[in-house]
Amino acid sequence: MVTKAEKKTEKTTPPTGAGSSTTADGVPSRRTDLVRVRVDGDVTTITLDHSAKRNALSLAMMRQLTDAFVAVGATQTLAVVLAANGPVFSAGHDLGELVGIDEDAAHRLFDTCIEMVAAIRGIPQPVIARVQGPAAAAGCQLVASCDLAVAAESATFSLPGTKRGLFCHTPLVEVSRAVGPKRALDLALTGDPIDAATAADWGLVNAAVPDAELDEAVDDLVHRIIDVGSPYARGLGKKTFYVQQGLPLPQADVLAAQIVALNAVLPDAQDGFAAFVEKRPPVFTMPPNA
Repeated sequence: MVTKAEKKTEKTTPPTGAGSSTTADGVPSRRTDLVRVRVDGDVTTITLDHSAKRNALSLAMMRQLTDAFVAVGATQTLAVVLAANGPVFSAGHDLGELVGIDEDAAHRLFDTCIEMVAAIRGIPQPVIARVQGPAAAAGCQLVASCDLAVAAESATFSLPGTKRGLFCHTPLVEVSRAVGPKRALDLALTGDPIDAATAADWGLVNAAVPDAELDEAVDDLVHRIIDVGSPYARGLGKKTFYVQQGLPLPQADVLAAQIVALNAVLPDAQDGFAAFVEKRPPVFTMPPNA
């Protein structure tokens, strides 16, 4: 995605083990072999970069993605875009790694997938998936794990594991929370893909847009988030949202009341209240990792 900030400056930084180079304008550029991390002003883009393998979520890819999210989450970037190079967003797990796998190795592989999902949910910044092509199985899970998602009209979404003898157990966790049990099981039991418009209607993505408008739509969503409001309050709200989702309603209400009370006395909230009374714009000073 090319954001408004990208047009001014571009810099790529690695999660781990990256090589380095320099862009045409002299800005240092670094990357891992499977994942690129580019910082442009207040927005960081993490890109799956193994199109030759349809951006399959190999063990190495998932570890690099996890490292990238953890590293970026510790910075003061305001938003994260998850993108992919090539015609496919992600084909899901690398089935080649599953041939002949033993149970211990299988546990390591799928535990790593869960760690990747937890890393997305665990950082304070909003994570927006930019889906330019098919997202299958764990690739569909990756989209569902993001806080928000925008898809090109040509993108498709599927949970086809049962066709290969491996039911999409782990993808179904995140996908069912996005679309509900009946629609999630429709995807998992039939293995049939849905188009982007249907994914938007079901709630798997926030919007489906013409392919040529994907970057603009993602950029617009990013800036509608980061151009207003307190970065710290957003991060606190994201964390509370995911915790309360797993609680019964009464406990969720209690938790939310406790957190909003803490939020109300923080400097950003206090200036927001004063700004409303004084009829002036608020001045927020608390970064995501204050």
